[in-house]
Amino acid sequence: MQEEEIVAGKHSVTEALRSGRTINKIWIAENAQKHLTQPIIAEAKKLGIVISHVDKRKLDQMAPGIQHQGVVAQVAPYAYVEVDDLLKAAEDKGEPPFLLLLDEIEDPHNLGSILRTADCTGAHGVILPKRRSAQITATVSKTSAGAVEYVPVARVTNLGQTIDQLKEMGVWVVGTVVDAVQELYDTDVFEGPVAIVIGNENKGMGRLIREKCDVLVKLPMAGTINSLNASVAAGVVMYEVLRRRRLQG
Repeated sequence: MQEEEIVAGKHSVTEALRSGRTINKIWIAENAQKHLTQPIIAEAKKLGIVISHVDKRKLDQMAPGIQHQGVVAQVAPYAYVEVDDLLKAAEDKGEPPFLLLLDEIEDPHNLGSILRTADCTGAHGVILPKRRSAQITATVSKTSAGAVEYVPVARVTNLGQTIDQLKEMGVWVVGTVVDAVQELYDTDVFEGPVAIVIGNENKGMGRLIREKCDVLVKLPMAGTINSLNASVAAGVVMYEVLRRRRLQG
């Protein structure tokens, strides 16, 4: 694993500061807008973090392809957790577990968006496979608008085995597929311990993962295009879980 990671953009760097993540250094572009950078500089000075004012081109090189807004930080590597930690987070809040299992989500923007919605809807964590999946990067952090610092993410070697373990612990595993018989709004498992599986952007869920799900649901489609972007679909399902749990009180 690399020694350090880059976090870029006002929200990402601010949340990294707030969450107490170890920050080694912050670079600020010389021509950056003061209203964006001033609060970050003040906070960094309080924490004794080294700040360098550099040419914007240096930041473009450090965070290629990311709109860094003139702020880049070098942070300690992202701290993945264990699946048990996610279940404990639910237990500590006195809530039934609400987890997301991402079956080979490849686009870092999708992963970032899913993390952002997971934070908004009170999910206890996200589980993703170590192989053939987007991992936590500067792009994911930027897209998540800092939510990556608050939603724990576990990486597992075998998603299928992880599903078996969750089922043994009484967690219902709900898969989202376009050809399911049951619609999202007709299922009644969301109030209890639940793990939602979101499949790959193009292929959907793998066959083995699909077979392991307790329930398969589809989102109602009123239009002519029969599929939603993975992060949008995940968002719809997460908000349905939140809505059901609120109704239940």
